[in-house]
Amino acid sequence: RRLAQRIRPFMLRRTKQEVVSELPPKTEIVRGVELEGAQRDLYESIRLAMQERVRRAVANQGLARSQIVVLDALLKLRQVCCDPRLVKLDSAIEVRRSAKLEMLMELLPEMIEEGRRVLLFSQFTGMLKLIENIVREAGVDYVKLTGRTRDRATPVERFQGGEVPLFLVSLKAGGVGLNLTAADTVIHYDPWWNPAVEDQATDRAHRIGQERPVFVYRMVAENTVEERILALQQTKRSVSETALGES
Repeated sequence: RRLAQRIRPFMLRRTKQEVVSELPPKTEIVRGVELEGAQRDLYESIRLAMQERVRRAVANQGLARSQIVVLDALLKLRQVCCDPRLVKLDSAIEVRRSAKLEMLMELLPEMIEEGRRVLLFSQFTGMLKLIENIVREAGVDYVKLTGRTRDRATPVERFQGGEVPLFLVSLKAGGVGLNLTAADTVIHYDPWWNPAVEDQATDRAHRIGQERPVFVYRMVAENTVEERILALQQTKRSVSETALGES
């Protein structure tokens, strides 16, 4: 509140709802995914091993010098939640099933059959590759945009023109600067620490020119680090609204 009082005289803030009052509604849905079997066992084994590794590093070097170890531990846990094949460990090689990928392939065909146009975001280009393989096998037409995509205009034009119903997008490469109002559905396959980054990605569809209600799905592995990321997002949003809001 003190921060809000200090910056208020220097800030003019207009929200998107105030500027574009005719914008269709946006509905946000969190889809919980329960890890099972070998994937859950792999997650727990990595969690325990990494927990011990982080504790040793902090004890020996202090927290400030242990950031790389901490980030590596979090990365591996997030990768297991997405798909064990992303994890570069021998223990992950034999785990082939991904609960989140299976749920995605339950949702996508139904959405496309209903005529919905879907943007699917992930931070992991390796995950987008795995999704690309499985949707191709399912006979779903798609386009893809990552940091390695040299011709960005063509996939955007094909999606906007109605040629394909699915757009696979790297969060970093396609989270800003694109107009994708042909989409009425946004799927965030994995959560990111900064909610503003996800919101910017969602706004590729929910922006001026959008004529249909937009549905935003966030896929979150239950009882994992992804739930903690989601809680952190809520805290950050609350702090931001308190500082920038009217109260």
